[in-house]
Amino acid sequence: MTVQQQQATIPTVLVYEDDPGFPPQVNMPVPHPVPHLDTQPFPTAIAEAVPQPDSAGPGTEAFRYWVAADALSRASQTWGPLVPTGTQWYPTVGRALTAHLNAGNDLNAFYDRKGLWFFRRTVQGVTVAACESSEVVEHETGHAILDALRPQLFDTASAEAAALHEAFGDISALLTSLGLESLRIAVLAETQGDLELSSRVSRMAEQLGWAIRQGHPNVVDPDCLRNLSNSFFYRDPVELPPSAPANLLSSEPHSFSRLFSGAFLKVVAGIFRQQDLQDQAGLALAAQTAGQLLVDAVVAAPVVSAYYAQVAGHMIAADQRRNGGKYGPSLRSAFIRHGILSLEAATSITEPEVARKAAAIAEATPGGAADEGLTAVTIHGSTYGLTQPLTLCAPAQERRFGIAGSDPAGGSVRPADPERVATSYLEDLFRRGRVNVPEEHRSGAAIADDSPSRLKTHEITRSTTGEGLALIRRCFD
Repeated sequence: MTVQQQQATIPTVLVYEDDPGFPPQVNMPVPHPVPHLDTQPFPTAIAEAVPQPDSAGPGTEAFRYWVAADALSRASQTWGPLVPTGTQWYPTVGRALTAHLNAGNDLNAFYDRKGLWFFRRTVQGVTVAACESSEVVEHETGHAILDALRPQLFDTASAEAAALHEAFGDISALLTSLGLESLRIAVLAETQGDLELSSRVSRMAEQLGWAIRQGHPNVVDPDCLRNLSNSFFYRDPVELPPSAPANLLSSEPHSFSRLFSGAFLKVVAGIFRQQDLQDQAGLALAAQTAGQLLVDAVVAAPVVSAYYAQVAGHMIAADQRRNGGKYGPSLRSAFIRHGILSLEAATSITEPEVARKAAAIAEATPGGAADEGLTAVTIHGSTYGLTQPLTLCAPAQERRFGIAGSDPAGGSVRPADPERVATSYLEDLFRRGRVNVPEEHRSGAAIADDSPSRLKTHEITRSTTGEGLALIRRCFD
């Protein structure tokens, strides 16, 4: 039997490889082998019944099922080889991460430590189902992967920690897309080999972005939800507004995430330029190399204010350990161009400096206690219309590298103290209407936003210590 005959006998399903596109559908479905969800170390599942692999087309429930299943499987295959041995889903997820494909009427999706939830809405006669975009599925799976690697980030009261989660989600979609030879060939043709340019894989969730723009024209990019091909420059999020149009930077995590995801795209592009093979195989190696350095960094980097800088510094350190510093120029360039590292910071992470910190870096492991090394900060609840004092989880682990982001005027930005980072983050959550405050915790001057149109990502609850209240995260959307 020839290879072609063998391939013809493999059952296939139709899927979108990245996104339906806009308006409202421009990409064509392609056949993929029937996906297997029980992929170790990150098995997944879908709550809905398994349909027959009968090549059902776009708009059908069977098609949506297979798009989601294909994306879940490929995301697991992307991250599985990169994570430390023994990494598993966060305990409350269970053995398999379960996706719910029709969770309600909204233009959204989220991860909540129980599973993945995908919504849908009809806009101008088009049903936009989040689960029908591989990029959205891979983004949300990225949240779960990072939670498995670094659960401390889930409840940390820090704009940079939350934004790193969002950036990791977009990077998950990018790397999973680049796992497909067909998309690597397509993006090399589209960009003529300059991977820093806007492309099919840098533009996240084009159809979902189109749908959101119909009601809110300025809150997402003009041709997608977010684009990793961008030039945003670092500013301390405590100095930024809580929200802004898509062409400006704010402290809102999806907005601020674009700094890090933009730098990561440049890292991939820089590593690719250093490859001997300037073809799709070289791009596959560049993506895998960049992904490995990111995993190493998020496992090891302490959760502090100026968290972006620590992750960037640990990527440079990981490259020195794994590759003898071969890709250091590409890493430094990418993080300097986005201001995540100042010039002084980028040049301070030398081989001797990394060698001195090697033991502490080697001891870093994924998982661990959810509040390990973080500091509880108690503030006056009355400031926020609460009946009792409120405890926040501040980013105050011990710094491994004395580095920070770039001041646009020159030099380094002095990181804000952990208490200011935490309280600024809390205030922004209230300003955006993202906090659910139960009636029993509200004072007469409560400022709770009960609008049903705003997903509450956080909740005020009784502290586990039995004293006062605490801010906890419900989900990443």
